[in-house]
Amino acid sequence: MRSTWQRSFGDPLLLVSAALATGLVVLAVIGPWIAPYDPAATDVLAASQGPSGTHLFGTDSLGRDIFSRALTGARLSFAGPGIIVLGSAGLGTLLALAAAWHGGWVDRLLNRALTLLFAIPGVLVAVIAAAVFGAGFWAPVLALTLVYTPYVARVVRSVAVRQRQLPYIEALQLAGLSTWRICARHLLPNVAPIVLAQATIGFGSALVDFGAVSFLGLGIQPPEAEWGLMVADGRSEVLDGAVQQSLAAGLCIIVTVVAFNVLGERLTQRFGGTR
Repeated sequence: MRSTWQRSFGDPLLLVSAALATGLVVLAVIGPWIAPYDPAATDVLAASQGPSGTHLFGTDSLGRDIFSRALTGARLSFAGPGIIVLGSAGLGTLLALAAAWHGGWVDRLLNRALTLLFAIPGVLVAVIAAAVFGAGFWAPVLALTLVYTPYVARVVRSVAVRQRQLPYIEALQLAGLSTWRICARHLLPNVAPIVLAQATIGFGSALVDFGAVSFLGLGIQPPEAEWGLMVADGRSEVLDGAVQQSLAAGLCIIVTVVAFNVLGERLTQRFGGTR
């Protein structure tokens, strides 16, 4: 494991993507405090202005500073996918360890359930959840958490099955360690790197799906700032030649997704063969 981490420091692409992803997370956390303007403050006299020294990304149709809204909106744009990834990674890992440890009918049953969930489009489930429970933050987050669980579970299970068959597991059983202790203190740490890699990739996908729900008007609601919602708000402005709001929010999404996907893929290459 140590040699794997040491090799990672010689991978420029991994280091750059990790630095960019970390920087984006930091900006999402501190964004509301460093925003130069109140993201909700309107100024009709400065409506739909292009980028300038006063407004770095320009203003929207209500005169709100787009840069401030992008910084502030990063918090919600990251919070939703963050919860989705943490929840799905935790639940998926538990299911994977249970399937790998017990095998037999438990493994078959979980595999069939995961295969069924694979066939359900994530955005569709989130839209249905928002329609049933009301638009907002939590309905799409909980729905997407459920949908993303099999993606983590399927990959982690394959690694856990290999670990389960290694001699050290049998040695720990012969030593009298309980199933819970073996899984928590030995099996889980050995599959944790691949969980991290899958969660990193999943974050980018979750950000797109979460933003899509807001874009459709079923996620975060105005006047809150969120990247998917900002893209939707900017649609009417595009027809008037003011593309800055949709463009700024769209670029924020693209940069974030690329950074996390590249980081996740590099981590998967590094840890995919972990033993």
